[in-house]
Amino acid sequence: MTTTRAFTKGHGTENDFVLLPDLDGTADVTADQVRHIADRRAGIGGDGVIRVVPTSAVPEVADQADRARWFMDYRNADGSAVEMCGNGARVFAAYLRREGLEEADTFHIATRSGVKAVRFDGDRIAVNLGSYRLLDSDTAEANGSDCMVNLPDGPLPGLSLELGNPHTVVALPDYVVLESLDLTTAPEVSPVPSDGTNVELVRPISAGHIAMRVHERGVGETRSCGTGAAAAALATRWWAGEVSDDRVWQVDVPGGTVWVRALPASEVELSGPAALVADGILTL
Repeated sequence: MTTTRAFTKGHGTENDFVLLPDLDGTADVTADQVRHIADRRAGIGGDGVIRVVPTSAVPEVADQADRARWFMDYRNADGSAVEMCGNGARVFAAYLRREGLEEADTFHIATRSGVKAVRFDGDRIAVNLGSYRLLDSDTAEANGSDCMVNLPDGPLPGLSLELGNPHTVVALPDYVVLESLDLTTAPEVSPVPSDGTNVELVRPISAGHIAMRVHERGVGETRSCGTGAAAAALATRWWAGEVSDDRVWQVDVPGGTVWVRALPASEVELSGPAALVADGILTL
């Protein structure tokens, strides 16, 4: 049986998503449907699919409903459910504002990794991604890293962080050219993370300024990753020994630029643009 659904296409620094409004909480989407929608040849195309649904209608997150009216039900292009997406959160917030579902300059959204605060600031949208932590702080403190990441030029040390979803950050030495790396397949991480990991490859540019490419689990290389940009900035900041500064980090990604700021209590804020580029009807 075929059905039709309204959709909106949007992106945050070219990390692109298909948003599906489900304003009464009765039209969930299956993994097969997500894969079809996200297919760049047979579907609309996107790095992920976001269902816009009342928090109270989803038992998984219903306990967040008293703080956040709307749940960002995010799925990767392979159909898997994901805890959090920083760029997706900005696009989700832009959609809520455009549709009049939220009208204030600050509000909260529900995610699988908890309630996130959103703030509109000129042409940027800032999202408090919440708390972060080193995945293995003891090993990291002792060695400066907690894993190895296999790249074509050889293995390099990585630092694993948890930001509601898992990340492994690698600082590239001068002899490795960021732009020429082949990310068609996921870099191998050892030891292998139990739930997989996003891998961020970072080139420092200057104080508080880095460039990054990312391979996202369940997607492949994307033009940007919000939580990945935050992880990359936080790892570089940690390696630099700046544990208490409030510098805003500029992170250049293939799709543009985002900004990362460490907050008190080991929280982090991501800010950047969001664009809604198309609306339509799709057939499933």
